[in-house]
Amino acid sequence: MIVEPKVKGFICTTAHPAGCEESVRRQIAYCKEKGKAEGPKKVLVIGASTGYGLGSRIAVTYAYGADTMGVSFEREAKGKRTATAGWYNTKAFEKLAREDGYYARSFNGDGFSREMKDQVIEAIRQDWGKADLVVYSMAAPRRTLADGTTVSSVLKTVGEEFTNKTIDLKTNEITEVTVPVADEEEIQNTIRVMGGEDWQEWIRALVEADVLADNASTVAYSYIGPAVTHAIYKDGTIGQAKKHLYETSRNMTKEFAHKGLQAYVSVNKALVTQSSAAIPIVPLYISLLYKIMKEEGLHEGCIEQMYRLFADKFVTKETDAEGYFRLDDWELQDKVQERIDAVWDRVTTENIKELGDIEGYWEDFYQMFGFHYDNVDYSEDVEI
Repeated sequence: MIVEPKVKGFICTTAHPAGCEESVRRQIAYCKEKGKAEGPKKVLVIGASTGYGLGSRIAVTYAYGADTMGVSFEREAKGKRTATAGWYNTKAFEKLAREDGYYARSFNGDGFSREMKDQVIEAIRQDWGKADLVVYSMAAPRRTLADGTTVSSVLKTVGEEFTNKTIDLKTNEITEVTVPVADEEEIQNTIRVMGGEDWQEWIRALVEADVLADNASTVAYSYIGPAVTHAIYKDGTIGQAKKHLYETSRNMTKEFAHKGLQAYVSVNKALVTQSSAAIPIVPLYISLLYKIMKEEGLHEGCIEQMYRLFADKFVTKETDAEGYFRLDDWELQDKVQERIDAVWDRVTTENIKELGDIEGYWEDFYQMFGFHYDNVDYSEDVEI
């Protein structure tokens, strides 16, 4: 069938299989061009189908020459409904990695569940013996706990409501948004979905099953951002979850010291992802950031960030004083943030295309779902 983009709010409800394969192919080509690095050879990526998780899987395969297992929860095609982009990305990665001689095995299901943990543990035991790196890149709006209870995360502030500019992604209009205050239950539920609890459960399960190598590493992803986003992100409900993620990394390094485990958090830059598109204020910030970082020659997408993480900072264990890998180091340079501060109060619907890179934002958005690649013929029938 002919597949066209159908956008609802901050999500595209269709995905193009050929376009998703082209996206994966380009990310692989980038890593091949950059070259090899020394690193772990048996890598489990939890949340491996889009964004930073997919970029991680590609980077460790082509930088380290690693075998990978990936866990994700994606929807396959049904009738005239396409599969999700993550489904197509995973199939494309498996195909292309295997053509290049790499082991790539994927699991589709609820990464929070004990059943999925058991499936992966058995696969590691049979195929590898042990894993030596675990990347935790889960981004889900809700989580079903072991007792069957489902808890959901919220995008709210903590303490007092916050009003600032945002961009209406339906119209590209600059509007004001007021983000409400979360109650204590909402804060705790967000921590349970987006914090470090499940990450720690994964590592415990792997250690108890004796399928995690001695002196292994694990890394999870976070974002801090500049002051303009702090109320909704760093100091909001998401920020409380990310603080818990960081505390979990410290606790796990202590808990599994007898195994020599090192647990890290990587603070990445702001990018167009399925997660960030949903956060008020952030898409406007990203469109301004893109323009400035491109002009400064500092812009990176997911694959550039993940290659730099694994080929550079992870290899040398280059962390800040708190133990974070800082992939947001270029974003938070004074020359970048001073330019954003200078335009934030001036940006309007009329001048957003001049002051920001709204076209670049939308290009990245559509490419997440396999659209807007110049060498893909979207008028052709494709098998979905």
